[in-house]
Amino acid sequence: METGIAHWLWSSGMKDFCLTLIFLAAIQAAVALGKRAVRTRVADMDRRYKLRKAIQILGLAAMALPVAIIYRERLGGLNLALGFAGAGFAFALQEVIASIAGWAAISAGGFYEVGDRVQIGAIKGDVIDIGLLRTTLMEMGNWVDGDNYNGRIVRIGNNIVFKEPVFNYNGDFPFLWDEIKVPVRYGCDHRYVLRVLEDIANEVVGFHAEGAEAAWRDLVQKFRVESARTAPTVTLVANDNWMQFTVRYVVGFKGRRNTKSLLFLAILDAVAASEQRFQLASTTMELVNLPPVRVTTT
Repeated sequence: METGIAHWLWSSGMKDFCLTLIFLAAIQAAVALGKRAVRTRVADMDRRYKLRKAIQILGLAAMALPVAIIYRERLGGLNLALGFAGAGFAFALQEVIASIAGWAAISAGGFYEVGDRVQIGAIKGDVIDIGLLRTTLMEMGNWVDGDNYNGRIVRIGNNIVFKEPVFNYNGDFPFLWDEIKVPVRYGCDHRYVLRVLEDIANEVVGFHAEGAEAAWRDLVQKFRVESARTAPTVTLVANDNWMQFTVRYVVGFKGRRNTKSLLFLAILDAVAASEQRFQLASTTMELVNLPPVRVTTT
């Protein structure tokens, strides 16, 4: 009796089930070994990440192959049922399907890659992983000023690329234009201040101009954009309170905060050494028609 039950279980699909488990376990073990070998033998971080992702995708594809081969006869009779169920699954899993479509768009359309600095909607950070359903960012900003990490890891559904604007800080042009404003008191030597600021800008950030110009030429060949000046510039506007100098320059997309600090340090040093020819201005208030004030003592 027990032999009959065992024979029935084996003949009714248990054999195929066991074979499937063996194949899946073997493939999973091969994927784990491949990832471990890449982690220990490949030193370059970007190459290591891409190889591990490729092994993972190949492993998933390989897992589907034995299932399709072993159950090919049974799957033939399920076509009609799967057709009816497919519409229901498509509706229930529309967000998942949209995320997979977003992954395909990200991969083929060049929206961003791992290592890029992006802003997707209101979230800004560095891309640390692109999965089939979600993109993972190391977040920046929020309660932290400047382009600094705040420590949170954010996972965003890939379908967001169809709904929100995607800002890539270093996609085809790995530089950003930035500027600082320097208020200077009236009465200072404005031409002297202009020369000092130009010298400081060229010394601190001028070396970016050559690389930025070459990258911009490549961008002009790819898109319909006009030529742009990448060398530092200093402009002047006179307003009611002070002379406002604006220092405009290009900088690497990861160096904005440190570059501003270096520029302000150099400017403050120049102010201290200028012998009153270069003085920073601040907001001033003038009181008119002040009523007399009487002070009595007892």
